[in-house]
Amino acid sequence: MKLDGYVYTNQGGRDYNEDSAAIQETDGHGIYIVADGLGGHLHGEMASACVRDSLIEGWNPYEEQDRGQSLMEQIVEANQKLIELQREQQSTMKSTVVVLTIDEERGAWAHVGDSRLYYIHGNAIQSITEDHSVAFKKYKAGEITREQIAWDEDQSSLLRSLGNNDHCEPAIHVQEDALESGDAFMLCSDGVWEYLHDEEILIDRLKAETAKEWAELLLLRMIERIDTGNDNLTLLTVILT
Repeated sequence: MKLDGYVYTNQGGRDYNEDSAAIQETDGHGIYIVADGLGGHLHGEMASACVRDSLIEGWNPYEEQDRGQSLMEQIVEANQKLIELQREQQSTMKSTVVVLTIDEERGAWAHVGDSRLYYIHGNAIQSITEDHSVAFKKYKAGEITREQIAWDEDQSSLLRSLGNNDHCEPAIHVQEDALESGDAFMLCSDGVWEYLHDEEILIDRLKAETAKEWAELLLLRMIERIDTGNDNLTLLTVILT
């Protein structure tokens, strides 16, 4: 089984791009990362880059450790490195993160904050990460609809982020069933998912033959909806073939 990954990132209507992303693939193993800095200006860029680089450095595609435990340890390490960077820069910069690892036919993912992962299997969206935000809590409580999360006044009020000693625990999912050819993942920052409906993400995946084509179809939808001054946007797509 082959891994086809593609990433697009853009500063949008902001002065700086505080998102960071990465793809690394080798021998049927891959790691895919999207991080969204919260610090403001260059501090946010430094925070997300710190998290991304730490996860890349800590990834060992051939280790036999439990995949969920490995992700937990890597994110704990990334959090500690970000706290150390805060001390060096005398800044309270923070970051969200969503990370996917694929080890041949097994997948595992984790997230902190409101950067998301969508998993598509069998022509349906099988799983979507749940944002660590006040707006998502309001949705779960029935106060707003899922579509209203993107525009809720508390959408940017995060309950968890990296760069803290507390409130930084990742949500981790380990896929027990083997991944199959045709399975696909989309990872993105909130600057992407706030402009897309779940069914559109699925429809464009079914139209696309490659990860790049899928991303381009989604970006075409977004272009028609983006307002002046929009947030940074980062979109990472993965298709197993």
